[in-house]
Amino acid sequence: MKAFATRFAPSPTGYLHRGHAFSALTAFAAARDAGGRFVLRIEDIDATRSRPEYEAAILEDLAWLGLAWEQPVRRQSEHLADYHAAIETLRMRGLVYRCFKTRKELDIGRAPHEPAAPYRGAPPPAAEEAERLSRGEAFAWRLSLDAAQAALGGFSDLAFVEEGAGPEGETGLIRARPETAGDIVLARKDVGVAYHLAVVLDDALQGITHVIRGVDLFEAAHIQRLLQALLGLPTPVYRHHRLLAGPDGKRYAKRDKAQTLRELRAAGMTPQALRAEMGL
Repeated sequence: MKAFATRFAPSPTGYLHRGHAFSALTAFAAARDAGGRFVLRIEDIDATRSRPEYEAAILEDLAWLGLAWEQPVRRQSEHLADYHAAIETLRMRGLVYRCFKTRKELDIGRAPHEPAAPYRGAPPPAAEEAERLSRGEAFAWRLSLDAAQAALGGFSDLAFVEEGAGPEGETGLIRARPETAGDIVLARKDVGVAYHLAVVLDDALQGITHVIRGVDLFEAAHIQRLLQALLGLPTPVYRHHRLLAGPDGKRYAKRDKAQTLRELRAAGMTPQALRAEMGL
């Protein structure tokens, strides 16, 4: 049995807030209690939003919290060849296809307040695909659920272990439902590789045995379990934890300009006081 290993994997697209601190401290405590490894990974595949100053701030904030992590830190932007090789493997097996539909086309007929329905599609006819490629049209590589289901003989045997709880209290052995995500995008021109593919490869390469993260990512485990099966990767144990919410009841989020750890530190907050506030 592999030694316990978990990770904290922030994106350097903004400064860390209380929610990030809670997740990092939770994962670090789990690794410490198990006598295992705590890994820091910088998920900077979004080159349009990632900034060096945010990465530097992440390292500073985590050190202020009293955390220590393995070196070297894996930066996804330095390993794009790994992800492209995986996409090529899937392409050679007929498990992905080029999708030329734009986000605007996919949103036609959908009201602004309605969530996007899971997309199920198919590659265009060969002649049309060749013509569009000759014109230099942008496309995304999508995972074909139909092809994946055929390759695996169905999804009924796909499952993962949840040691925490999903949004509906799901725990224990969970049957994976990748069909709820549709034909997800694995790569596109503006972002060379998508989150789901990068994270399953990184977890396998770094020997991660336990994925400890917020319950908002519970649904991601379903499609990630499928990718693990298709690529022959080990499946870690998942442990989704509660999300911290502010006085207004809304969970802390970058997009809502949640108070950052830098701001808390500047206001005189100590790591000990922050831990106590979060019930740690």
